[in-house]
Amino acid sequence: MSLRLSTVILPVVRWHEGGRERWRRAEELGFHAAYTYDHLSWREPFRDGPWFGALPTLTAAAGATSRLRLGTLVTSPNFRHPVTLAKELLSLDDISGGRVVLGIGAGGNGFDATALGQQPWTPRERADRFAEFVPLLDRLLRDPVVTHDGKFYSAHEVRGVPGCVQRPRLPFAVAATGPRGLLLAARYGDAWVTTGDPRLSAEGSPAESLQAVRDQIDRLDTACAETGRDTSVPEKILLTGFTPGNPLGSLDAFVDFAGKHAEAGITEIVLHWPLPGTRFEADQGVFERIATEARGQLGRRG
Repeated sequence: MSLRLSTVILPVVRWHEGGRERWRRAEELGFHAAYTYDHLSWREPFRDGPWFGALPTLTAAAGATSRLRLGTLVTSPNFRHPVTLAKELLSLDDISGGRVVLGIGAGGNGFDATALGQQPWTPRERADRFAEFVPLLDRLLRDPVVTHDGKFYSAHEVRGVPGCVQRPRLPFAVAATGPRGLLLAARYGDAWVTTGDPRLSAEGSPAESLQAVRDQIDRLDTACAETGRDTSVPEKILLTGFTPGNPLGSLDAFVDFAGKHAEAGITEIVLHWPLPGTRFEADQGVFERIATEARGQLGRRG
């Protein structure tokens, strides 16, 4: 059974006080990729504590590692503009030697949605902005010169030279569950990202959550068919930590969880690096056993 295991390292530790060591350890443990959140701040208990910028963190991680793929889960238009984001991503892709993945989503209310002083966007406006943001960012990372005059974003003779190390551009992992977002994932996503159904996080059962993920993959397949995309092309990424149950409770629990989701169509599972005293609390020893032993057990299961 082919399933990639990755981790997400929240940017809450000073680089020289343990931050660098986490990224290095992620590579040593053999994770496929290590991601971080791209927010200006996040929910409790993180809102009033340390929280560092995603792209500088990933740049530092690129210098501290050599094989690990690096990315955001996820960037959004909440405080990003496609032109400046494209330049930073192009630079990061170069610095890392072509190891960058851009996780990108429409964003939401709260956290940093109003940090720049704007009023909260409605769900429709978030979808409208996302529908313009993703295609423009795609062009900015592919084409040497881009001009665009849109409803929300503009670009005037923006240069993208020399382009990404990864061709034709660095990969996009599009987070989406609604119809419009899934069409964007089908058209532009090298991968698709889900956290499951948020309505089931607190009250649902693991079986209900698994079925919800299956249903989301079915809808993605439908969107791919509508756009003429091979349904096997976009990777299917599950960011854990928001589904019922405790897959990090033991190695066996994780193997069971991962095996069922792989059978449902998930191709990459992302685990939060353990953070004591938060919803991502887990035993570090179990976490590291999962990183090093789960793939072998899943292979025997497959």
